[in-house]
Amino acid sequence: MINRQQAWELLNEHVKTKNLIKHCLATEAVMRDLANYFEEDEETWGLAGLLHDLDYEYTKNTPEEHGLKTVELLGDLVSQDIKNAILAHSGKKSRDTLIEKAIYAADPTTGFIVAAALIKPEKKLESIDVQFLLKRFKEKSFARGANRDQMASCEKFGLSLEKFYEIALNAMKKISKELGL
Repeated sequence: MINRQQAWELLNEHVKTKNLIKHCLATEAVMRDLANYFEEDEETWGLAGLLHDLDYEYTKNTPEEHGLKTVELLGDLVSQDIKNAILAHSGKKSRDTLIEKAIYAADPTTGFIVAAALIKPEKKLESIDVQFLLKRFKEKSFARGANRDQMASCEKFGLSLEKFYEIALNAMKKISKELGL
């Protein structure tokens, strides 16, 4: 299995959009903290988060291929658990395991949290909290692209939306410098 540095190099080889790289970093951070919370393998969960949109720039106009191309690009470099999580996040397989359910919920949450930070004058993660996120969640016009049902699916793996946001926000705050937030 590839290590984190090799996965980072692979991501930078295939993804050229800075904001998409930041999204992948944020998803990695959230997945790592979720793994720790659930006492799962942090490396596996982190790599799934980092690599989940590896094919996005190739498949943005053909969403039916999103996830499938990533699995093809990864070949034997990662475990089947990581490939399954990547396929599950893009709806190419059912979400059966904890990692598959977690990445499905984490993916839109990172963008939602970024959007919440960007509406604050400081444009920093430090200026938002869980209550602010919960309030924005109820506003359907806010961050319309962040699928509310997908985020709320955290309840299917035992986390309230409040606890899920707490873990995700804290994870992203740890890498706020890399995210530019």
